[in-house]
Amino acid sequence: MRTLAVLSLHTSPLAQPGSGDSGGMNVYVRELVGSLAQAGVDSSVFVRRWRADLPEVVEVEPGFRVVHVDAGPPDLPKEALPETVDAFAAGVRRHLERVGEVDALHANYWLSGVAGHRLKHELRLPLVSTFHTLARVKAVTGDPEPQRRSDAEAEVIGCSDAILASCEAEARWLIEHYDARPERIELVPPGVDHAFFSPGDRNGARKALGLGDGPVLLFVGRIQPLKGLDVAIRSLAALPDRRAVLLVVGGASGPDGADEQARAHALVRQVGLEGRVRFVPPQPHHLLSSYYRAADVTVVPSRSESFGLVALESAACGTPVVAANVGGLTTLVDHGRTGFLVDGRDPLHYAARIVEILVDPVLASSMGEAAAVEARRYTWSVTAARLRRLYADLSARTLELC
Repeated sequence: MRTLAVLSLHTSPLAQPGSGDSGGMNVYVRELVGSLAQAGVDSSVFVRRWRADLPEVVEVEPGFRVVHVDAGPPDLPKEALPETVDAFAAGVRRHLERVGEVDALHANYWLSGVAGHRLKHELRLPLVSTFHTLARVKAVTGDPEPQRRSDAEAEVIGCSDAILASCEAEARWLIEHYDARPERIELVPPGVDHAFFSPGDRNGARKALGLGDGPVLLFVGRIQPLKGLDVAIRSLAALPDRRAVLLVVGGASGPDGADEQARAHALVRQVGLEGRVRFVPPQPHHLLSSYYRAADVTVVPSRSESFGLVALESAACGTPVVAANVGGLTTLVDHGRTGFLVDGRDPLHYAARIVEILVDPVLASSMGEAAAVEARRYTWSVTAARLRRLYADLSARTLELC
């Protein structure tokens, strides 16, 4: 296995995570491809040109480049991107025919999956698919997606040579909601960069961020209904310690993002938390470690999560997590040992668990230490090594067909 085409139509590893449509998937693609390059797999990441002044090719590091493909106007909203898939696939094919073919395709998210499905048949290449989120799972949690997406995911799953699941919960979803064949599902969790995300000096981090000595809660992520920022704000309001503050690191995302952000600011005023909720714009990924280290607790009240990189990064920095008992978070948070899992969306239940950590320094310290130890099991180099073997295996097999 020497060369790989990574499809990431709607979001670029060069974009700032935490704003617009950029989030955990950006981090996943950037960190994975960087580790693959170091392992000797030459990789091109194909993204839709999202700004007019972008060059065709950006060399990120040896063996890792980003290729910008013209497919519709650069400033299209995400809802309009399905109409660009065919143009994107055609642009990827033209580039590959010009510079040389690759050994395998790795598609990220359903839009790239549709393009990858077409390219698989046209170029006779194995297709690996990572969905990151699934329409039929989001529908169950109250975030319905268009039927077009659900049908497309089912078609791509039916023809992928391998489907990556980040945890056992995602593997179950693929089987239960999409009739995926279990033998095609590969359980390959993402990693975390321990050079940046590791335990550190809490007081130093707080001083650097201009924080006092009161309790600090942290919410990291795009501001959209799925992520549950309202639950984090109401949880802060329910805490008995009036010194406690909440840091919200991230920006508006998706068609409802601006409205959700406005609702969050209105909620802060409604519950009387002016001055105690600090909205921080999206930060360069490596700088997030200071926020994790500064916090007493990271709150992750998502409606659904295929994995939950925020919870993993927090754990790697030795900060306990109070998270929703859903999806990949159930794998990352060892209830009662590295943090707490909360059933339902009642802020009082979140607040009760947060208080347990805040009032018991011994518990908080033991949870943070255990979380950091558990996080060491997740590294991008291990993820890349497993995928390198998978790509090589698939390139030697007969292709799966629709």
